[in-house]
Amino acid sequence: MSQYSLFLDLAEEAQPPADGILSRTLHEDDKVKAVIFGFGAGQELSEHTASKPAILQFVKGEASLTLGTDSVEATSGTWVHMPAKLPHSVKAKTPVILLLLLLK
Repeated sequence: MSQYSLFLDLAEEAQPPADGILSRTLHEDDKVKAVIFGFGAGQELSEHTASKPAILQFVKGEASLTLGTDSVEATSGTWVHMPAKLPHSVKAKTPVILLLLLLK
């Protein structure tokens, strides 16, 4: 069994569906859970919170992102660290690929 997880192209791991949201766990251990999301254009993850701190890394696309009371436009390369319990939401303007790291 390998001692590491390797993905040479994250964009290939979650091709956004035309209509809907795809999610897939890429890695999970006692410190972190890595989940890749593919959002079809116009798809939304409504406001919610996470019980653990999290990191969002936008790999591809454009999205409206809310973080608490702030709204920002996220694009490829946008990186966010969120503390536990911060209300947040994501609305894809174009097809979006997003890597979520849940810190344990």
